Amino acid sequence: MKTTAPRWLADLERLLAIRSQFVVSGAIRDSFLTPLATGVALVPLLRALWETLKVRDYRFFLVFDPADGLRVYPDEPAARELAERLFDLKLSGGCQVMSLETLSGVMKKLSAQREARCALVLDFASRMTRQVEHLGEAEHRFFVAAEKLSLNAAPMVPREGGGSPQYNPVLWLLNRAQDLPSWFTLDSERVASLIIGKPDFETRQAAATQLAPLFQGFAEAPASARDQFVKNFTEGTEGLTLTALTDITELADRAHLGIQDIDDAVRCYKVGALDNPWRKDYLRQKIRDAQPFIEDRVKGQHPAVVKTLDILKRSVMGLTGAQARSGGSRPRGVLFFAGPTGVGKTELAKTLTQLVFGDERAYLRFDMSEFAEEHTSARLLGAPPGYIGFDAGGELTNAVREKPFSVVLFDEIEKAHPRILDKFLQILEDGRLTDGRGDTAYFSETILVFTSNLGIYVEDAQGQRVQSVRPGDPYETVEARVREAIGNYFKFKLSRPELLNRIGDNIVVFNFISAEVAERIFDGMLRNVARRLQEEFKVQLALSAEFRQALLTRCTRDLDNGGRGIGNQLESVFINPLSRVLFETEMEGVKTVTITGLAEMEKVITLTLQCT
Repeated sequence: MKTTAPRWLADLERLLAIRSQFVVSGAIRDSFLTPLATGVALVPLLRALWETLKVRDYRFFLVFDPADGLRVYPDEPAARELAERLFDLKLSGGCQVMSLETLSGVMKKLSAQREARCALVLDFASRMTRQVEHLGEAEHRFFVAAEKLSLNAAPMVPREGGGSPQYNPVLWLLNRAQDLPSWFTLDSERVASLIIGKPDFETRQAAATQLAPLFQGFAEAPASARDQFVKNFTEGTEGLTLTALTDITELADRAHLGIQDIDDAVRCYKVGALDNPWRKDYLRQKIRDAQPFIEDRVKGQHPAVVKTLDILKRSVMGLTGAQARSGGSRPRGVLFFAGPTGVGKTELAKTLTQLVFGDERAYLRFDMSEFAEEHTSARLLGAPPGYIGFDAGGELTNAVREKPFSVVLFDEIEKAHPRILDKFLQILEDGRLTDGRGDTAYFSETILVFTSNLGIYVEDAQGQRVQSVRPGDPYETVEARVREAIGNYFKFKLSRPELLNRIGDNIVVFNFISAEVAERIFDGMLRNVARRLQEEFKVQLALSAEFRQALLTRCTRDLDNGGRGIGNQLESVFINPLSRVLFETEMEGVKTVTITGLAEMEKVITLTLQCT
């Protein structure tokens, strides 16, 4: 495979005849594929720069950084002796500490040097000032001198060797271009800006080919397996640097991972965990037997449970996004739970967490009503660089980095500000998000769950909210109207059909609970009350048949609010008056509390009970 020079190096070579200084920013700490005498290798920036420019008759670099001062590159006797003579240096221990004023003098000598081609590299230039917008007197004088020098310098031809005129350049290595005073690059035509981006597909492929022999089993594998390994390695590292590819190779070697385990090696680098819950054998068995367990907790939602389990099985098999050329970085699963309030949407998310990760509290929940304003995106995703609090990261990115294997629940997604919803495009497509600190959170091992009540209420022609579907409507009607309302919301109200397209057919519509299901929920809640009495007072709770029926009728009269509405009614009609009477009763020696009747006078409910 032919290896070409990185674009920034090619641009540097092309511009050496007309530019005296270069601001190099971006991925300056990455590695670069560079032809050496022994073959192509991954080397740091300084080595890549040296290998590129030494063929243009450059004899050495002077490298300055604020910590160690000035040194010569390459660290060879001939280069050091030449640099010390030309620049009157005393490199004690290989380095010479110097002030900005002395460094400014070195820059002047460099631009006027006619004996040998050389360059000055200002490494860690982002750390040369404390505050780039508030320069000290010495700092300001230094940058003004550098600007003046960029305009006054002239290209040179060495006295020995000849060749075409080229500058002895000054190269500023920066994390971000804005780490230098803005006027420095804006006001000088002789300063060129070079941005080092993340490696593209072809570059990563070349690096993967270079690193492949270091993986166990590669040498013995057939050609087809080798090609597949390189393909998986390249596609799985999209958005990563070549240094990251090297680190992944090192992790694989230490963990004894072979070419068949490349996905595990990449995931280990991204999320910091080699153990993968999605690959556990017991998980498939748990999901195979999960339907009765889920339907015991989420009652009356058979179609929703079946579709959710189908998507979960797809996640476990690693087939999410399999129809795309490269879908390995997408979240494990995406679920959009829609339907009436109180019918089990959040409960199903908790149940999924319990099923996959063994603890329903392991899910990450974000109430999107808290992010209704645009500025709250800084809280969720991290403030932009330079703004107050950017170094704290975002609640979402921090939580996913802490728990890379999790269910992430975004409750009532329609209440979030549309600008915040735009961020989900990147999560759904690429499976990653970078916060203001520059740290990337990977969502490739998460299940994303969105919940919404869209479609239950709609606006009529007069702009009034009216109920679109009601308890008792056929499930097909509820599903069709809810799906239509979700489509209209994203396409016409938000004008973001692309977000709906990313969610795809993962919309799971919940039905209203029926009277039969409501009674089962009611009985379950009564059992919870009885269990709490037993735990708190060692007392058995008994209800007469007449009282139970009267209580059931009151609690299930209106099913618009689902199981949550039943619970609210039970608390108001039963738990509150029960607490009142028990509070006034001496419980010592009581074994059973039997409730036989209910009365209401002036909106005050009283219970008839016997304590034995």
